[in-house]
Amino acid sequence: MKCRSVACLWSRAPPSHRVTATASLTNPPTLYTGGSDGSIIWWSISSSSESNSVTRLPHHEIKPIAMLCGHTSPIVDLAICDPTILSSNGVVASDNGNADPFVNCCALISACTDGVLCVWSRSSGQCRKRRKLPPWVGSPSILSTLPSEPRYVCVGCSYIDVDGAETLADTDFQKSRCTVVVVDTYTLTIVHTVFHGNLSIGCLNFMGVVQLDEQESLLMADSFGRLQLVSVSEKSEPSKGSLVSRNWLSEGEIAVSVITRGDLVAFFSKSRCVFWLLNREEAIGEISFVDDSHSSNFLFKEAMILYSSTSTIEGDKDDSISETFVLWDGSGSAVLFTMSYIDGEFTYKNFGEIVTAPDDKRSVKSTFCFVQLRQNLLRVESSCCDVEQPSQWRPHITIWSLCLGNGKEKELQRKVLGESSYFADWISSSCLDPKGSVSAETGTSQSGSQCSAKNDLQSFVSDNGQCVSSSMVISENMYVPYAVVYGFFSGEIEIAKFDFLHGIDSPASSPRSDTDPLVYKQRLLGHTGSVLCLAAHRMFGDANGCNSSHVLISGSMDCTIRIWDLESGNVIMIMHHHVAPVRQIILSPARTKRPWSKCFLSVGDDSCVALSSLETLRVERMFPGHPNYPTKVVWDGTRGYIACLFRSLSRKSDPIDVLYIWDVKTGARERVLHGAASHSMFDHFCAGISEKSHSGTVLNGNTSVSSLLFPVDEERKPFYLKNYERAASLSTSKPSSSQEKTREESSTASSFLQSISYPPIKCTCPFPGISTLIFDLSSLAVYCQTHEDSDMHKMLEEKSDKATAQQKTSKDKSPVQKTLDNHAEVVHMDKAIGEYLIRFSLSFLHLWGIDYELDQMLVAHLKLKRPESFIVTSGLQGDKGSLTLAFPGLNATLELWKSSSEFTALRSVIMVSLAQCMISLSHSTATYSSNLAAFYTRNLAEKYPDLKPPLLQLLVTFWQDNSEQVRMAARSLFHHTASLAIPLPLCSDHASEHAELVRSLSGISLNEPKVLSTGEEYPTNSLDSEHIHQAQRLSQAEESEILSWLESFEMQDWISCVGGTSQDAMAAHIIVAAALSIWYPSLVKPGLAMLVVHKLLNLVMAMSEKYSSTAAELLSEGMETTWKTWIGPDIPRIVSDIFFQIECVSSSVGAYQVVPSSIKETLVEVLLPSLAMADVLGFLSIIESQIWSTASDSPVHVVSLRTLIRIIRAAPRNLVLHLEKAVNFVLQTMDPSNTVMRKTCLQTSMATLREVVRVFPMVILNDSSTRLAIGDVITEIDNACIRIYDMRSMTKIRVLDASGPPGLPNFLRGASESAVTTAISALSFSPDGEGLVAFSENGLMIRWWSLGSVWWEKLSQSLTRIQCTKLIFIHPWDGFSSSSSRTSVISSISNDEQELPLQETAKNISHVERLKQLVQHLDLSYRLEWASERKVVLTRHNVELGTCLL
Repeated sequence: MKCRSVACLWSRAPPSHRVTATASLTNPPTLYTGGSDGSIIWWSISSSSESNSVTRLPHHEIKPIAMLCGHTSPIVDLAICDPTILSSNGVVASDNGNADPFVNCCALISACTDGVLCVWSRSSGQCRKRRKLPPWVGSPSILSTLPSEPRYVCVGCSYIDVDGAETLADTDFQKSRCTVVVVDTYTLTIVHTVFHGNLSIGCLNFMGVVQLDEQESLLMADSFGRLQLVSVSEKSEPSKGSLVSRNWLSEGEIAVSVITRGDLVAFFSKSRCVFWLLNREEAIGEISFVDDSHSSNFLFKEAMILYSSTSTIEGDKDDSISETFVLWDGSGSAVLFTMSYIDGEFTYKNFGEIVTAPDDKRSVKSTFCFVQLRQNLLRVESSCCDVEQPSQWRPHITIWSLCLGNGKEKELQRKVLGESSYFADWISSSCLDPKGSVSAETGTSQSGSQCSAKNDLQSFVSDNGQCVSSSMVISENMYVPYAVVYGFFSGEIEIAKFDFLHGIDSPASSPRSDTDPLVYKQRLLGHTGSVLCLAAHRMFGDANGCNSSHVLISGSMDCTIRIWDLESGNVIMIMHHHVAPVRQIILSPARTKRPWSKCFLSVGDDSCVALSSLETLRVERMFPGHPNYPTKVVWDGTRGYIACLFRSLSRKSDPIDVLYIWDVKTGARERVLHGAASHSMFDHFCAGISEKSHSGTVLNGNTSVSSLLFPVDEERKPFYLKNYERAASLSTSKPSSSQEKTREESSTASSFLQSISYPPIKCTCPFPGISTLIFDLSSLAVYCQTHEDSDMHKMLEEKSDKATAQQKTSKDKSPVQKTLDNHAEVVHMDKAIGEYLIRFSLSFLHLWGIDYELDQMLVAHLKLKRPESFIVTSGLQGDKGSLTLAFPGLNATLELWKSSSEFTALRSVIMVSLAQCMISLSHSTATYSSNLAAFYTRNLAEKYPDLKPPLLQLLVTFWQDNSEQVRMAARSLFHHTASLAIPLPLCSDHASEHAELVRSLSGISLNEPKVLSTGEEYPTNSLDSEHIHQAQRLSQAEESEILSWLESFEMQDWISCVGGTSQDAMAAHIIVAAALSIWYPSLVKPGLAMLVVHKLLNLVMAMSEKYSSTAAELLSEGMETTWKTWIGPDIPRIVSDIFFQIECVSSSVGAYQVVPSSIKETLVEVLLPSLAMADVLGFLSIIESQIWSTASDSPVHVVSLRTLIRIIRAAPRNLVLHLEKAVNFVLQTMDPSNTVMRKTCLQTSMATLREVVRVFPMVILNDSSTRLAIGDVITEIDNACIRIYDMRSMTKIRVLDASGPPGLPNFLRGASESAVTTAISALSFSPDGEGLVAFSENGLMIRWWSLGSVWWEKLSQSLTRIQCTKLIFIHPWDGFSSSSSRTSVISSISNDEQELPLQETAKNISHVERLKQLVQHLDLSYRLEWASERKVVLTRHNVELGTCLL
C-alpha cells in the first residue's frame, strides 16, 4: 500500500478561476465551482450562531477549502452522485415527488471538454476515480444523474466544437451527431449507450431525465424547443428514440432554458415561459414576461426549478402541480416565480427580485450563475477586474434567503446571508516577511514579499507583482527539490530557491556548490510578453563559449525562447524561430542517445514544432504543417519519433482527432492517423515513454507542462536504478565510453534500494502558480535501515574483493566506481542523505503555528527549517495523479483534518513514521522526535477535539509494511484511536454511549454508513454455554449488519487513497474486526469473534502478501483468549493446511513461489506454535501422520520439530500430559532405517531432544547420549513407570516400575490406587551410565535402579516392568507443606501433619479438573545431581533439599 502526503506551494497571487459549472451538496452544505482552466474549488458553507437582528436569520460563512485538480481543460458540467448506492427496483420511492432526490448523495462527478471524468469524495475531497471516455463518445457537454439510481449518470456528448467559427443559424437545422452514455460512478465505466448517431433535432443544448409511464426517459432539446425522447432502459434500441414532431415554441423563438421535473417540461424564452405535460402532450399554462410589470425590463439568461417542500406533483393524471422557479439575467439579479396547476386551472405569482445586482461596478466583465442549497440561493459571480490581464478571473459568492415573510401577504426577504472571502487567507499568508533574507551580489534583481492586508484585489496584485502564468519545480538529481520557478504575465521570471540544502554534501556535481544558499529569490528580466512555458536541464560542456551547468528554458507570448544560466542569471541565447506564442517546452526523455539528449522541443501557436540543440544553440529540425495547434506532444527518445495529437476543425459537424508522427533523425513525417486509431497509437507512445522514464510519467525532467495532462504509470522498473544511471552520466563532463559498464556499476551500487518503486519526493505542477511536493513514505523509510548490516554494505565488500583487472588498471574512474572503492563512505553518505530527506519532508509536512513550543524545539534540536518563504498547505493524492490541495491558511488545512478521517490517518502515519525514522538515524534527537510523534498521536487531537480520528481500516493496511517504523506508527495510532473510531456496525451499546458522549462534548460526528444484507451460518459445535449465550445476544439484524460490513466489496474512499482494491477493503474490515475482538472486546458487539474468526482464517490461507501475515499474527495473539472457543475442533485441519502451504513453498522455484517467504515465516514462527499450544494432542497426531504422508526430505518435519521447540520454551506445561508422544515423534525422525529423513532432521531433532531434557527433569540423556529415559509425569499411583530407549536403534529397551512399594497408597493420606497424581518429578543417570535415580514429589521418594546386573539384562528383553533396587524416603525440608499434588510418606506415618484425606479434598472434583490442577501446580524445577559415585543431591531452584546415599 502506498502512503503519500502532499505539500502544496502556492504563489503569492491567487489563481484565476472563471466559473463554468456549479453543484451543491446538502449534507453537509458544500458548494463546488468548476473553472475554465479545469480546476474545481471546494467551498464550505457554515452558519454561525449569531443572527441578523432584523431578519433573525443566521449568518453564513463561505470559505474555499481546497482545489480539486483532475482536469486540464474547461469544466463543462458538475453533478451530484453516490457511487455506493444502488436501488433495488429502479423507481424513486418518496412521499414528496419533487423533494430533492440527491439530498443524501456523498460524491461529485465532473466532466471536461477533453473527455475526462472524475468522481470526488465529499468527506476528503479526494478523487476516487479518474478516467477518460473513449474517443467515439465525443466531447462531454451535459451531466444528468438518474434520480432513481444516483449511482448512474447520463453523459451527453456532442461533436460540435465550441471554438468553431460557424454560427448558430448555420448549424441549427443540420442534423448533429450526439452520443449519450450511462456511466457507473463506482468504476467510471460505460454500462449502457442510450443514444449514438444523428439527432432528429438540432444541436443538443439541453438534457434532462423525465418520468414517463413509470419509466425514466432522457429528454434532449435544441435551442428551438424541439424535443427528442429516448428511453434510458437497456431493453430499448440505442439508436431509436421517440420524437415529438411539433414545435413546442412559436416560430422564431429561441429557448433560453429547458427544465424538466417529472413529466413536466418548462420552455423559457426571452419573452415567455410555456409549461407542457409530456403524458398529455399539451400545454397547461403560460407566463408572459412582457406583460408582467415586475419583469418587463428583465433580460433573462437562464432559469432553474427549485427543490422545495411546497413543490408537489400529485394524482394519477397530474391533477395537482406546484413548482417554484428562478430566472436570472446577465447583471446578477434574479426573479422568483411560483406556478400551480390544480384541477385544470393554471395560476402563477411573481415575487419580484429576490437577488439584486451587485453594486460594485469596477469589474470589466462578469458572469453569473445560481445554485440552490436547501432554502437558500447561492449566486456565483466570476469577475475580471484587470484590463491588462483579461485572463485573471476571481469568484465571488453570496448567499440569499428564499424564506417568505410571516405577514398575510407573504413577501420575499431580499437579504444577503453571507459572502465568500477568496483573498483573505492569501493576503494574510503573503504578508509574512521571510527572515534571514539577504541581497544577492549578482546582476539580477532581488525582491522580497511585503504587502498590506487589504481587501482590494487590484492593490494586492500591484503590491505583489503580477499573476503567475506558468510555474515549475526544479529537482535535484535524485534527492530533493532545488527551486520553484514562476513565470509572470509581465514577462518576468522568479526563481525561489530552497534554503534547506545548506550543509549537505552531494556525491554528484551540484549547482549548490557555486551558489550562495542564503539567496532564496532571483528574478530574470527580458521577456516582453507572458511567460507561457518553462523547463530546466542540466548541461555539461561548452555552449557557445559559456560554461553552464544548469540552464533554464522559457517560452513566451512574445514568440521568443530564452535560454538562461541558472547560476549567474544571464541570458545564454534568444531564439526567434517561432512566429506565434510558444506554449510548450519538452525535454528529451530518459535514455535518449547523443546528440538528441541535449535537445528540446518547442511547440507554438503557429502549429509548428521545432527541435533545438542546447549544445549548438541552433534549431536542428522543424516539423511544420499541422492544421492546428498540437495540444499534446510526446517524444519517444529510444525509437526516435515525435507524436503530435491535435483536434482537426476542418469538418464543421464532426471534428476528429489527428495524430502526426515525425522521425527525429530525418525530420520526415512518417504517418498520419485519424479518429480512434490516433488515440490508440498515442497511448502506445505514452506507455513506451513511461516505461523508460525515471519518474514513471511521460513528462521527463523539470518542465511546466501540467502533470495532469498525461496518465501516471506506476507499474515500472525500480526508480533508483535509473537515477544512479542518470547521476553517473550527469557527473562527468564527457560521456562514458561504455554505458553497459556504468549501468552495471550503478546497478550494483543501488542493489539495496531496488525495492523503491517511487521517488522519495516527486514534484508536479498541476496548474500555473501551484507546485506540489509528493512525499512517499515507503521510499523515505528505506534509509532507516541499519546501514552497517544492510545488504548494500555486504554487497560493496564483495564487489571490492572481486574487482576486475580493468577496474584495477583504469585511471579515470566514474563517480560510482570511486564510491564503490570506499564502501564505508557510501554507507555514511546514504545515512546523511536519508537524514536530510526526512528533515526536509518534516519541514514541509509539519503543521506549523499550532504548538509554539514544539515549533521552537523542532527548529532548535531537530534542525528543521520552517518554510517561511513559501505559502505551504496540505494535500491529498487521488487516482491517476489527481490532487486535492488545501487553500492557504490554517483553517483550510484543519478543515481537511476535521472532515476526512482518511486524510487524518495518512498524515498521522507519515508524520509518526518519519519521527520514528529520525530516532533510528539520530539517537541524540530521540527525545525530540518522540515529542513530535506524540503530537500527532494524541496532542493534536486534544488541542482540536473536533478533528476526525484516523480511520482504522486505513491504519491496518500498513501493519504489514516493509519498514518497521511504519508498522510501529500504524499500530500505535490504532491503539490510541480505537475507542473513538470503532465502525458503527461493530460498536457495542456501551461503546456507542461512550462515543456519543465524547463526540457531543467535542462536536465530532460519525458518518460510517450502515449496510444490511443476508448473513451466513457458522458452525457452533462444542462451544461453552457461556459463549453460546453471549452469541445469542446478537440479534439476526445485527448479525446481518456485521456480516454485510465484513463482506462489503464496494470501494470505500480510503481505498483510493492508498491505491488498493475492493479485496483490500474486505481484508481490512476483517482485520479491524479481529483486532477489536482481541484487544477491545467490551467495546464491540458480543458474538463478533464468532462471525469474524472463519473469515480471518480464510484470509490467512489466501496467502496474500498484504494481509495474511497480519491475520496470522492476530490469530496467534488471540488464540487462547478469543479464537480457541470457536475454532477448537478445526485446529488439526488448520495445521494440516499450513503444512500443505509449506510443502508448496518447497516445491516452487524462483519467482513462481506459491507462498511468499515472509508469509511462510509468519506461519511457521507465529501462527503454527499458537495453534499447537491450543491443541497439543491434535498437533502431535498431525505431525505423526505427516511422517507417513509426506516425503522423507520434506521441510514439514523440520518445521514440526522447530514448533515443538517453541512449545517447550513458551508453554511447557501444555506438553506435560503428552510428553512421551512428543519424544516418540522426535525419535522417529532420527530412525536409522530411514536415512533420508535422518539426514534431513538429525540436527534439528537432537536440538529438540536437548531442549526437552533441559526443560523437563523427568526426561534425561546419559553422558554419552546412548540412552534416553522418560518418566510418567502425571498418572495413576499404581501405574507409574519409566521407559528406557536406545539412542542407536531408537527403540524402547526397558520399562522400570515406579508404582511400588506395595501398600504405598495407604501412606499417601488414604489415596486410592486409581487416583491420578504426579509420578516422576526428576530423573538422573549415574556417571557410569549403569544406574538410574528417580525422584517422586508425591511421597518424597527416591528410587534407584542398577541397570548393569545380568539378571536385569535378561528380563529386559520382554519389556517386563522391573522393580527398583532401592527405595529411599526423603524427610520434609523446611517450608514443606502438603497439597493435593505433593505429600510426604514420613509425615503421614509420623502424623506430623493433620490433613484431610485426599478423597475429601477431591470428592467434588472431576477427572478433567483434577488433571488441570496437577498440571497447574506441577513443579519442573527439581533436579538430581551426583555429588559422588554413590551420593545424590536433590535440588529445587538450585537450592539443596536433601542428600541420599545409594
